[in-house]
Amino acid sequence: MGRLVGPPPLLAPDSMPDGVRLTRRWRHEAMKGALPALSDHVLATYYSAPRDLHWRSGENRIVARAQIDSISIIPQDHDGRWDIAGPIEVSHIFLTDARLQSCADGIANGKEVRLIDRAGFADPVAAGLMRMLSRESSPDIQSSRLFLDHAIDLLCVQLIRSHSSVSALATTTKRRGLADWQVKRVTDFMRERLDQDISLGELAGLVNLSRHHFCTSFRLATGQTPHERFMHLRIDRAREMLAASSASITEIALDVGYETPSAFTASFRKITAMTPSDYRREFSRSLAA
Repeated sequence: MGRLVGPPPLLAPDSMPDGVRLTRRWRHEAMKGALPALSDHVLATYYSAPRDLHWRSGENRIVARAQIDSISIIPQDHDGRWDIAGPIEVSHIFLTDARLQSCADGIANGKEVRLIDRAGFADPVAAGLMRMLSRESSPDIQSSRLFLDHAIDLLCVQLIRSHSSVSALATTTKRRGLADWQVKRVTDFMRERLDQDISLGELAGLVNLSRHHFCTSFRLATGQTPHERFMHLRIDRAREMLAASSASITEIALDVGYETPSAFTASFRKITAMTPSDYRREFSRSLAA
C-alpha cells in the first residue's frame, strides 16, 4: 500500500492487542495500481467528499463510491487492482486473522471465518466504529487500551455478521442485480434532478423493470435502496457547495431539493453526523491547519 500512496500514519502499532494496527485519519492522493496480497485483513473507511472507486480481481469487479459511512475490506491474502479518485481522506485498520478468529469462536460455532471483498460498501455501524478507533490518541493509557480492545471486538462482530462467509447477510463478491451501465444510468438521472422529486416508476422505467424488481436489483448492486442513493447524492452535492461556495444554508437546501432548512439539516445530520454549519466550519478549519 505504501508503494501506491505512501506509508499510512500508524497509531501505536506495538501496543495493540493481537498485533492489530490502526491509523489516524489521513489524506492521500489518487490510488491506481495493483495491490499485492497482504498478511492482515485491511479495512478502510472514508471522510471526505465522495470519490469514484473501482476494484478488480480476476473476474470479480466492484464499481462504487468511497464516501462517509462506507467501508472497504481487503481480506488476508487477497490481491486486486484499485482505482480510487483523489485526494481522499481515509483511516485504516490492519486486522490480524488471529484476532478475527478469536471473536468468531462464539458466533460461528467453530467454523473458520473468511471475510468478503468489499469496496465502498455502505455500513454505518462498521464505519462508525472505525472512526472512533481512528480518533483514539492515547493507547498507552490503561483506560484507552480497554476502550480499543472492546471497540475492536465490536468491529470484529460486525464484520462477521455482515461481511463474512458465515453471515446470513453475506453475498458473493460477484456482482448481482443491475449491471454497471444500469446503475450508472439511474445514478446519472438522479444527479441531474437533485432539486426535483423523482418517482420509483421513473427510475424503474430507465432500465425496463417493474418497481419491485428494480428496488431489489438496485440494492443488490449497490448496497443501498434507490431512496438512500438519492438522499446521499443530495447530501454529497450539499457538501461540495458548503465547501466551495458562500451560499446560505437555505439556498443550498433549496438547490438540492429540500423545501425547508430544517428538513435539509435533519437529512444532512443523519448521513454525516453533523449539521451543515458544523461541516462548513470543520472544512474551513481543516484548510487552515
